[in-house]
Amino acid sequence: MQRPATVVRRLTVALAALLAVTAAAPAAQARTEPKAPKGFVALSDVDPTIIQEMRYPTKHNFVGRPIDGYRQPICILTRTAAQALHEVQQRLVRRGYSLKVYDCYRPQRAVNDFVAWAEDPKATQMKAEFYPRVDKSRLFADGYIAEKSGHSRGSTMDLTVVRLPARPTPPYRPGQRLVPCYAPKSERFPDNSIDMGTGFDCFDTLAHTLDPRVKGTQHANRLLLKHAMEAAGFVNLAEEWWHYTYQPEPFPNTYFDFPVSRASLHGRR
Repeated sequence: MQRPATVVRRLTVALAALLAVTAAAPAAQARTEPKAPKGFVALSDVDPTIIQEMRYPTKHNFVGRPIDGYRQPICILTRTAAQALHEVQQRLVRRGYSLKVYDCYRPQRAVNDFVAWAEDPKATQMKAEFYPRVDKSRLFADGYIAEKSGHSRGSTMDLTVVRLPARPTPPYRPGQRLVPCYAPKSERFPDNSIDMGTGFDCFDTLAHTLDPRVKGTQHANRLLLKHAMEAAGFVNLAEEWWHYTYQPEPFPNTYFDFPVSRASLHGRR
């Protein structure tokens, strides 16, 4: 049988531990996420006509699950990049087309998530679609994954062109049969964009903007996007037909980590 003094002492210790946890809870809740500076906007507030099909908050991406830091499926950009994209949209709409963005600002935590995934040799559930001809051990060496991304500076976006009127893209169903991203458009994952020769985020040399194997209509479609974007001050990444950065960047040396959400644009300084 325990002595009364021992029982009291143990109850006192337990109560102190409980109070410590209770006191720590509000402090943890009080920690706030970083906010976007005033130079950032939601693209839909600048141009609501640009189609948004944000891939990284979903399971249809090369990782196969929602990516850390994407709280909402919205495009956030620096205001200057968003306004320049609005100019591109105005020109394309007059020709019967619309832009469609797949990704815009990307928080550093999402880049870290990509790096951690790339270092896991067992996580290959989406290989058959996004990198069927690339060994996962080569993703860093071949430049498909890096520890820093221009997207985190806020003026880079991944996008394509859709012919108007735009038809909806069928939703991705986890577990459905995966088709290589470089397969003919009629065979790969359905996308309402014009045929660019590969799907978005295709880890393959065929995704290089001016790859000589991409000819005819596919080549012309890539040039349609490239010329429209360059006319508004955007620069293409030669290895990815979908990747453009507005120049000059308002934040050329800053890699932000605020979450992709409307809340990141509220209450900021």
